[in-house]
Amino acid sequence: MRDPVDAEDVTQEALLRAYRFFGGFRGGDARAWLLQIVRNCCYTWMQNNRPGVALDELPEGSFASDESTPEAAAFASVDAGRVKRALEELPAHFREIFVLRELEGCSYKEIAAITSHPIGTVMSALARARKQLKAALSESQQKEVRRAL
Repeated sequence: MRDPVDAEDVTQEALLRAYRFFGGFRGGDARAWLLQIVRNCCYTWMQNNRPGVALDELPEGSFASDESTPEAAAFASVDAGRVKRALEELPAHFREIFVLRELEGCSYKEIAAITSHPIGTVMSALARARKQLKAALSESQQKEVRRAL
């Protein structure tokens, strides 16, 4: 959401919707059901408040480091910045699935339920996202090595 206040508003709206429609919940994975509501609330809010924007940026704290030395923290922040830039270059569909799997720890089944895509589509999109991310990170590292020389 890029702004903590907006994120709080969307979270509140999502929880209100979940509470209001809890009677329609037919069992299954409650986490996936709730994340799908949160996802839909985010997209609705962004469509109404930021036309043309679709989850193009990850929150700053996504790759926070708890390294003990300043040098280690500096290296971690450089790597985190490079990963963040590479993730932002992924198509929104791939980025969403990658974040749900790798950062949120969702199963393929949960991701399929959250995004309303078949599980095979989730698996192939995740494989493509990983491949594109690996290529972007390799290219980024090669550029940094060339600059250092």
